[in-house]
Amino acid sequence: MVKVKICGIKRIEDVHYVNQYLPDYIGFVFADTKRKVRLQTAAMLAKELDPRIKRVGVYVRQEIGLLTEALAGGTVDYLQLHGDEDAAYEEALFESLLQHGINDPQERCIKAFRIRGAEDFKRIGETKCQWLLLDTYSQKLPGGTGEHFNWDLIRGIDREFFLAGGINVNNIERAIKEVKPYAVDVSSSLETDGVKDKEKIREFMEKVNNVML
Repeated sequence: MVKVKICGIKRIEDVHYVNQYLPDYIGFVFADTKRKVRLQTAAMLAKELDPRIKRVGVYVRQEIGLLTEALAGGTVDYLQLHGDEDAAYEEALFESLLQHGINDPQERCIKAFRIRGAEDFKRIGETKCQWLLLDTYSQKLPGGTGEHFNWDLIRGIDREFFLAGGINVNNIERAIKEVKPYAVDVSSSLETDGVKDKEKIREFMEKVNNVML
């Protein structure tokens, strides 16, 4: 079954919503965006989260110590690199995680790629992160645009990936059946006036579950 990640969790109300509908993953955004949360806030929210839900910290080329603190300290289970982090950055991150007792650190990292065209897929082989996330390219924002890229471009990827960018209740069935991602990543489509909407989360999760029947 396709997994679901709901990104941009920042309020206790959001935690209550996801605890009720149980996506597989949630995302705490630590990058400088409108959904940013502080580590202390994320740690508090994580304690109230259903333990069946995995926690992902989202970063955009930030200080490696911040990522290490969140993962080694138990606030998050995975780190999502959503900027232009290169091989040298990854190696430094893996080394830091190893030094703090995180074995096989590449398995705890998700590398995001923002897709404009077929040429962007060539970079996927450069990452040593086990997990991939494919998102829509925007010159203004690193993610959370609410728009999807041309899914027809996804061909021949032999690794499991999260599909992000413009996924909503109206196109989730096509995404699951045609693109066949490991997981879908949603955020803005489950919000009203910039905050998570319980009814939109319910509707989306029910639609996913119905598609998978």
